[in-house]
Amino acid sequence: MHVVYPGSFDPFTNGHLDVAERASRLFDRVTVAVLENPAKRDRYLFSIEERLAIIRASTKHLPNVEVEAFHGLLAEYMRKKGLRVIVKGLRAVSDYEYELQMAHLNRQLNPEVETLFILAATRWAFVSSTMVKEIARYGGDVGRFVPPPAARALKAKFQGEER
Repeated sequence: MHVVYPGSFDPFTNGHLDVAERASRLFDRVTVAVLENPAKRDRYLFSIEERLAIIRASTKHLPNVEVEAFHGLLAEYMRKKGLRVIVKGLRAVSDYEYELQMAHLNRQLNPEVETLFILAATRWAFVSSTMVKEIARYGGDVGRFVPPPAARALKAKFQGEER
């Protein structure tokens, strides 16, 4: 079975990697689908090209994982690809509430789509992309929270920035 693991992944964290690795053990093929939203381009720290490169480098050890960008509605992306299963990671109850709404909406927009949830590993349940960016912005070591390609990209992004 081929599943889609969608998100903005800005940046890709060890929690994201954990979900991708676990999904790759459960399913034949996993597409990490990186959201490209031109309307929110200024909200992202990394461009779509940078995010794709970081995720590809971080998942290169997973032969059944591919990475691609998408834009627009996830339900439409799933329809165009002929895919039926979305995989999402959950860290906390707040994630569940949001993701439950999204799962219901996606199902309304595309009745063929099912959403499966993978609970975050306890050691990554507190890690969010927002918090990682904040730590990196102030020169903190994010190496334990993100894969090495993301740590290098974060360091390069904030190097020389006034703290």
